[in-house]
Amino acid sequence: MTQRSHADIVAERSQSASASSALTASWRRSLMRYGLDPGAGRRPDRLSHAELAERRLLMEQFLTCAAPQLDQLYTLVGLSGCNVLLTDATGVVLDQRVSDADAAQFRDWGLWQGADWSEAAQGTNGIGTCLAEGRQITIHRDEHFHTRNTGMSCMDAPIWGPDGRLLAALDVSSARADQTERYNRLIGAQVAQTARAIEAVYFRASFPKARIVLASDDPAEAATLLAVDKDDLAIGATRAARRALGLEREGDFRPRPAADLLGRDDSLSGFDKAERAAVARALARAEGNVSAAARALGIGRATLYRRMARLGLGER
Repeated sequence: MTQRSHADIVAERSQSASASSALTASWRRSLMRYGLDPGAGRRPDRLSHAELAERRLLMEQFLTCAAPQLDQLYTLVGLSGCNVLLTDATGVVLDQRVSDADAAQFRDWGLWQGADWSEAAQGTNGIGTCLAEGRQITIHRDEHFHTRNTGMSCMDAPIWGPDGRLLAALDVSSARADQTERYNRLIGAQVAQTARAIEAVYFRASFPKARIVLASDDPAEAATLLAVDKDDLAIGATRAARRALGLEREGDFRPRPAADLLGRDDSLSGFDKAERAAVARALARAEGNVSAAARALGIGRATLYRRMARLGLGER
């Protein structure tokens, strides 16, 4: 009996009314919405050097923040025949890390800077499907839509911007024919962790004058962050923090008291909070010396003690 081709299997399952998996849904989008042919052998389109330079310039701060994390991820996976790629929200590869020994193979596949790996262009693949569905994903070998892509495994995670919108995808693609799905899961976990780290670093860089507060009791939730200004107003939140705190999912962020969001005691009046903050700062600068703090505030030592007691500040 003749073995069916990958293209035949994709076409059959994509058109089956009973097939309802997430993978099949992506195959169906690729075939029916985008009109792609699973047997087509065309390489991904690539931007010109000028077009790529323009896109990189638009995301320069983000790429600068991400670079050390890409380097670190590559040190973990690069020797096992993996290519580390960072795309924009449209699926165009903006940066990568790959060994000289593996470069020719990945270049031939089109996994290279400037290439368009959106789902609309390449069908089901790690980068494109991650961006289309906004979730961490692994596309292993023959799960790809195009037959020409079935030699690779791709592990991806989305990166969300400070405005809560999808900003990029982080991808690790492997050229190893013997790479197992179990190993893919290990790499996928590292990709997800690195994506969250990039998200957190970029969020901090986007609010340089604010203090950054972890809005979760779980230390593992490194990307659940609030940006708080000098008036203790939350002026920004990561995607994870927006979700955890029930805030607007994306777009402009309406400033609000950080205490309200974090569930802290807010029984002091506005003036009392300002006075408490001023006294606390003076004590900190004086390293707990009440006499020195009182002189800095221009009040007597006894007066400062009374104010400390009223404001709930113990001697340090």
